Amino acid sequence: MSGDGDNGRGTGGAAGGAPGERAEEARDATAGRVTDADTGTAARLQKLFEGHRLTPTQRRIAHCMVRRAADAPFLSSVELAELAGVSQPSVTRFAVALGFDGYPALRRHLREVAPAEKAGDDGTANEYQQAVQAEIDNLRHLAAALADPSPVIEAGRLFAASRPLPVLGLRAATAQAAGFTYFARKVHPDVRLLDEGGTMLPDRIDAAVRAGATTLLCFALPRHPREVVEALAYARDAGLTVVTVADSAFAPVARHTDLLLPAAVGTGLAFDTACAPMLLGRVLLEAMCDALPDAQARLEEFDARAAARGLFVE
Repeated sequence: MSGDGDNGRGTGGAAGGAPGERAEEARDATAGRVTDADTGTAARLQKLFEGHRLTPTQRRIAHCMVRRAADAPFLSSVELAELAGVSQPSVTRFAVALGFDGYPALRRHLREVAPAEKAGDDGTANEYQQAVQAEIDNLRHLAAALADPSPVIEAGRLFAASRPLPVLGLRAATAQAAGFTYFARKVHPDVRLLDEGGTMLPDRIDAAVRAGATTLLCFALPRHPREVVEALAYARDAGLTVVTVADSAFAPVARHTDLLLPAAVGTGLAFDTACAPMLLGRVLLEAMCDALPDAQARLEEFDARAAARGLFVE
């Protein structure tokens, strides 16, 4: 089974294409069985990359490594270059930018810090169980990140203050944007879903700005449409503060985002799984409700009207 290339493995990645698939198939045999990226390794990679001024090409490599965290310690520089859609010398320069003598030194470091096999995992889990376990790991990683709630609290404050609040999500991220918008409209007076691209998208951003919008929320998931990157750049030029939920702090949308909140996706099935981004969206809804003084009253009003209309059967 293969996907349409929008947010699955069907076409091998945003930039790598068929060469990326060949590199993935040719990965070092010492990597063991192919599973979703280990959350602990992904977290270590994020920490390793933080604090370095990376070029757009280097950020692309970092993003690729985070998405394939379980495999990263075992990829050759050529394989990583093909998966990221960059040149092999770019991978070498990336390693040097991180403070290593070269890519072999970086790979040795990753192997040294890679977590051991999970206790009790004897390798007998099937691919469906592995995908579920990977999502559980992604949720654990999200829970750990939320130990510092200040970014989410700040985002909620920004959403509450923006009238209207545009919410952008195209292609694979449409469901997350639509879900957030559905619930947000119950407590926020004006939430506008931007789920269609094309030449009208900048017009809709302009309309939101004219109406008084100060913040735009974006859900950005792989594969990342070029149109989303361009829309965020346009929104910032229009004066909006951009808050983005993305699969990685090194996603292509990062350079056009004021506040980026990462939530990993699972990559073990034909189409990516996005439990963590969805849950982070609900957390942001909670933070926005906390910042809206009349949120509870609006919810109670909705419940009363729903009961009067017999809207729900339970």
